[in-house]
Amino acid sequence: MFYPDEIIEEVRLNSDIVDVVGRVVRLKRSGSGYKGLCPFHNEKTPSFSVVPSKQIYHCFGCGAGGDVFSFLMEYDNLTFSEAVKTLADRAGITLPEESVSEENRIRQRERDRILSVLKDAALFYYKKLRSPDGKSGMEYFAGRGLKPEIMRSFGLGYAGKHNEVCTFLKEKGYSDSEINAAGLVYADEKKGIRDRFFNRVMFPIMDAGNHVIGFGGRVMGNGEPKYLNSPETVVFDKSRNLYGLNEARKSRKGYLIACEGYMDVISLHQAGFTEAVASLGTAFTGEHAKILRRYTEDVRLTYDSDSAGVRAALRAIPILKSAGINARIIHLEPYKDPDEFIKALGRDEFQKRIDSAEQSLSFEIHVMQREHDLSDPGERTLFQQKMARRLSLVEDELERNNFTEALAAEYMMDSGMLKRAVESSRLVDLDPGEIRGSLSTGIRSERKKSSEKSGLNEAEKLLLTYISDDPDRVYPAVKPYIEADDFSEGMMRICAEELFKQIESNELKVGSIVGLFREPEEQRLAAEIFDTGLEPGLSNTEKEQALTDLIIRIKKESLKRQSFEDEDDPISRTIKEKKVLEKLTRVRISIQ
Repeated sequence: MFYPDEIIEEVRLNSDIVDVVGRVVRLKRSGSGYKGLCPFHNEKTPSFSVVPSKQIYHCFGCGAGGDVFSFLMEYDNLTFSEAVKTLADRAGITLPEESVSEENRIRQRERDRILSVLKDAALFYYKKLRSPDGKSGMEYFAGRGLKPEIMRSFGLGYAGKHNEVCTFLKEKGYSDSEINAAGLVYADEKKGIRDRFFNRVMFPIMDAGNHVIGFGGRVMGNGEPKYLNSPETVVFDKSRNLYGLNEARKSRKGYLIACEGYMDVISLHQAGFTEAVASLGTAFTGEHAKILRRYTEDVRLTYDSDSAGVRAALRAIPILKSAGINARIIHLEPYKDPDEFIKALGRDEFQKRIDSAEQSLSFEIHVMQREHDLSDPGERTLFQQKMARRLSLVEDELERNNFTEALAAEYMMDSGMLKRAVESSRLVDLDPGEIRGSLSTGIRSERKKSSEKSGLNEAEKLLLTYISDDPDRVYPAVKPYIEADDFSEGMMRICAEELFKQIESNELKVGSIVGLFREPEEQRLAAEIFDTGLEPGLSNTEKEQALTDLIIRIKKESLKRQSFEDEDDPISRTIKEKKVLEKLTRVRISIQ
């Protein structure tokens, strides 16, 4: 369903976000807003805030954020149109007939139809497994120790003979093109369509909203490939979905477990570890990390203990780190995977392994050490040099020193000597390719760029939060020196443009700015932009100095961008830049 912007805005204005959130979160007044325990991750200290004046929510712990619509979408697994309808009903607003372009209507109809095909296919596979024809599949699952209730929970099924599902779906009224678009068949101009999955046990893949979006199938016997997944379709993108997330997202343990395959996830869920997820037949990606970051900052990796599993863990660590996630490694030795471990030692022992999961940096060093014979002086020296280089890439000084001391003690080194080696490595650019298992983004120059960019983003968010918190005083004070084009391209500039436009027209509604973005990740970032933590209790003088510093920082970066873009007359641009900066350094923002 698609509704006109004015209707959406009417629903928003008549929906108090404090009331909506307050039905599931115990909120307490805190300053001009409210705080409570985040409903999207496990926490003991409240980091979840609701700002009624802006009609947004934001969690400083897990990063969740958005407007009143996105809260319902996230918490109740609703689509946007369903959230609009729910809030309209609460507010007594009658919604008009669906307003949608013909192109969007066709696209939505195709998507709904594909989801319907996949749902019916899942039901077919489910029933087939429990029929006499599914005997071999049922024996396989029973041999893996799966109980009927866990098989039912994950909707496990069986694909039997050639073209059975194809025939079934056609009889249900679906066309060849619809079945093909769902990724269930191979299409040939001469031979028509034929089943992609047959003689396989079937694992339905569901999105966070519990819609079947694809399948994974394991062959019975020795056929190839052993595992076969649905191709990417309009509803299925392997890099943007995780197996088991529809259940794991409900976990309140504070962490998630990342596995390698379907059976690992199912076995862990059966044992009570419902926080387990797995990537879908593809390497772990940045998109996967972004999805996980919405639910937790703590991920425990439980990849296979063989060399391939170790390599997969080493690839995942920097990806998780770049998304702001702390990665730990669950050691399974002497067993290969979680399924084997739990069958051999049981649930309690696996929980102990979770609790004692190794920090990713220590894991990287230990993997590095395996490649060197420490009884050989030359090899020992080479290992120590690599360890110092890896430690030098740790940005936080306290973390770097703590790991340096711990590893020095573990490898019986003089801690002072190792610290000097680490600091020496920090003075030069390093090729992280020399350091096995190190972060792929560890080149010093790239780290500096990343740090600068992060600092600029923080400055821009702080300034927009200052303005939106006190628009009547702050906006007139900063307006002579800064404009929307001075902000970084993308979301930051869009938010600045809309904020300034609303203030100029005396119609400030921060919630509607957040609502401009429909993707959950974009909504989270937009909410964060307008709810960045400001230093509490600042005097007017201190706030004025902070605003002055922020404007100078943002203006400097803006002038740099303009200088870079103006290749025709760089000298004139440089002179202009110098004059502007000189003028800014004499400025003192006043918000009296």
